[in-house]
Amino acid sequence: MSAPAPLSAPNLTHIALHCANLDRSIEFYERMCGLKVVHKRNDTGTTVAWIAETGRECRLVMVLIDGAKSRLRQAEGDFSHLGFAVSTKAGVDDIVASAVSHGYEVSWQPTELPYPVGYFCGVRDPDGNVVEFSYGQPLGPGSEDKMQKLMAETAPA
Repeated sequence: MSAPAPLSAPNLTHIALHCANLDRSIEFYERMCGLKVVHKRNDTGTTVAWIAETGRECRLVMVLIDGAKSRLRQAEGDFSHLGFAVSTKAGVDDIVASAVSHGYEVSWQPTELPYPVGYFCGVRDPDGNVVEFSYGQPLGPGSEDKMQKLMAETAPA
């Protein structure tokens, strides 16, 4: 009997979130994260929108599904979040100022932690999900060299 064929590595293509008000959630992700609607449809009475970064629409989308019922608030010390990189440390501070001016809750004030975490803040979307904005992590555009170094430093022997 022959061994089963190995599985090919899957690719992350989307993250799906239910939201109480689709238009309000789209507005948040457009304004705060620069995402754009790339697809919108109605599935048997439920409106669904795909949002993505320009140029990455075929790689990773966030699927927003309208009509969520109330959800429990994220517990203190629960660091579940969506993460976005910004190009400068000042960009993190700018995000906080924008969030406050638009009435969004800042859940994590700007904080600097040792590499690889960097400088970051957290802002709650309209449904209470924390969205992190960071600078200095080995993730995001222009970070390939940083990630290669981090991987080399932490690779198992």
